[in-house]
Amino acid sequence: MEKPVQWGVLGAAKFARQYMAPAIHAANGARLSGLATSDPAKAAPFLEFCPDLNVYDDYDALLADPNIDAVYIPLPNHLHVEWSLKALDAGKHVLCEKPMTMRARELDALIKKRDDTGLLAAEAYMIVHHPQWQMVRKLIADGAIGKLAHVTGAFSFDNRTDTTNIRNRAETGGGGLRDIGVYVIGSARYATGLEPVTVQSAIRWENGIDSFTEIRAQFPDFTYSSYVSIRMHPHQEMVFHGEGGVIRLTAPFNARVFGEARVELHRPGLELQVTRFPGEDHYKLQVEAFCRSVRGGAEYPCPLEFSRGTQDMIDQIFDGAVSL
Repeated sequence: MEKPVQWGVLGAAKFARQYMAPAIHAANGARLSGLATSDPAKAAPFLEFCPDLNVYDDYDALLADPNIDAVYIPLPNHLHVEWSLKALDAGKHVLCEKPMTMRARELDALIKKRDDTGLLAAEAYMIVHHPQWQMVRKLIADGAIGKLAHVTGAFSFDNRTDTTNIRNRAETGGGGLRDIGVYVIGSARYATGLEPVTVQSAIRWENGIDSFTEIRAQFPDFTYSSYVSIRMHPHQEMVFHGEGGVIRLTAPFNARVFGEARVELHRPGLELQVTRFPGEDHYKLQVEAFCRSVRGGAEYPCPLEFSRGTQDMIDQIFDGAVSL
């Protein structure tokens, strides 16, 4: 049996505790081996489901351990580049939370370091590993809805009362666009394989962060509109509207948490085909894909070049936005 990839986690973030660390622990081909945190109290919940976890009192100590093969980085956005580069320099494969960088040009250094070291470095963009998105991509490519005419997307939640949350702090790279804009943007790019030609946007600013962003874009073959907000009732949806049908995803980004992953295919004559994915865990699937690439050389579904394309569109949205 092939030796599992030994994983370490840099920081005891809530998201790591609730989702990614359990996914690593459960994934085939992976072993959750280490956690770096200076606060023993934050390590306790991780030890509950992984009792033999090694706990390091700082990030550098974990990176210095030769038994760790790969690291998952759930740190605040503004620290992603620094610690991804440090991990690669330490000989570790890197899976870093999105957005991996604050600007697209910063990904160039990560791509070069990846290529120079021969290690795998990737943004933790989990949705491309979910079978609902692989299905949508194939449906569009196969012409199931005819010529694609327009794509719409929405993603929102309300965290205004959580004032200490890093998403509400400008100095940590907070705001809605960086946190959840990657989903309405990247999913359209992934499903269609196309890049925007022009981008227009409007942003409502609040204490230095974008609390609401509206996006319009022209792609080579279709038009696009979406919005994201961290000050609205929770909602998420993606719709691909073609000349011969519609594809709608009702839980496109937080499958199982927001609701059951479901792909609706609306066809002429009011025909509706619904495909459900009740049990798929895209976090676990992401880890397993990463491990296959590390151990077996399989092509990773979400390379840094893809992440750079999404970040480039985010840059355009910020740079060209009008204020609301």
